[in-house]
Parts: sequence; C-alpha cells; structure tokens
Amino acid sequence: MIAKLNGKVVYKDKNSAIIDMSGVGYRAFVSTDTLSKLKNGSNANLWTHLVVRENIMDLYGFIDKEEKDFFELLIGISGIGPKSALAILSLAPVAVLRKAISSEDASYLTKVSGIGRKSAQKIILELKDKTGTATEKDGIGLKEEAEALEALHALGYTLNDSREALKKVGDDITGTNERIKKALKILGNA
Repeated sequence: MIAKLNGKVVYKDKNSAIIDMSGVGYRAFVSTDTLSKLKNGSNANLWTHLVVRENIMDLYGFIDKEEKDFFELLIGISGIGPKSALAILSLAPVAVLRKAISSEDASYLTKVSGIGRKSAQKIILELKDKTGTATEKDGIGLKEEAEALEALHALGYTLNDSREALKKVGDDITGTNERIKKALKILGNA
C-alpha cells in the first residue's frame, strides 16, 4: 500500500496532481482544498489512500492526515465511493463537515452533486458517533456558512469558486453578511 508521497508536483488538472518521486510520476486525485495548496514545481507531501478494484488502481492524496482519515470514514459507508467522498471533502473543511454531521444538517451535505437526502442522512447516521462533537464555539456557524455559499452561488459564482473563497475567509469573521463581503473581495481579486 502506498501511504505517503513526497516529491515534486509536475502537473495539475481540475481534480488530480502528478507527483514525481525519483523519476516515477504518481497521479493522486485530490480535494479542491488540497489542489489549491499544491503548486507546479514545488515539493508536495501527501498522505494517500490506494483504491484497488478489478481494473483500476486509484490513488487519493491529502495534505492533512485528518482529511485522509475523514475520507476513509466516508468510503466506509455503503454507497459512498471515493469520488463522492472526495466531492464531500471539497464542499468544506473537515471541521465544518463534522459540525454538519453532529448537528444532523442533511441539507448541507446535499449540496454535493450526487449526494441526495437519503445518502446525507445515511452519512449522518453512520458518522455521528465517529466524528466527535462540534459546537458553535468551534468556529463559524453552519447556517452562516450555508447561507453565504448559497448567496455567492445566486450571485453567479460557481459552487467550487464560492467554496474556495469561503475557505479563505477567516473563522474570526462571523455573520453571513460579513462572510459574503469578504468572499466577494477574494473573488474580485482572483
């Protein structure tokens, strides 16, 4: 099993990166958060999970071990494959996802393409006891984050761009309107 990669980023596309390790290029599928942290030509250190099926071997990479561990919890749920798990991790940071699960907010998880209400409820049911308890003190409120995401999307930004901008807004900025204003400034500078 390949558990970790440490090498030079030689190529990136919209959902993966190729890491060169001593002349061998490993393609790792990554979340949007991890992808944004990888720079072509720079060194990368990724925790990995190898998925082996009949005719494929896919490698999934994560900057943070916590994100990899959460990915493994997600794919342990019947009906949630690695691509869906990666899409869930691209929705928000792990702390926000934990908060959605602990507060049983299925509507937040349904924002991921391919995750319907039943799948979201199944994720909550199976992971609620495994993810720990998150409280409002752990950062921004889940309702604020969801409202800000929907507002940016309604203004014409893609969900992906909206998520990335909101991830860059610090947790010290609270309130839906303030988070939207800061995210708009970030999107305007992109």
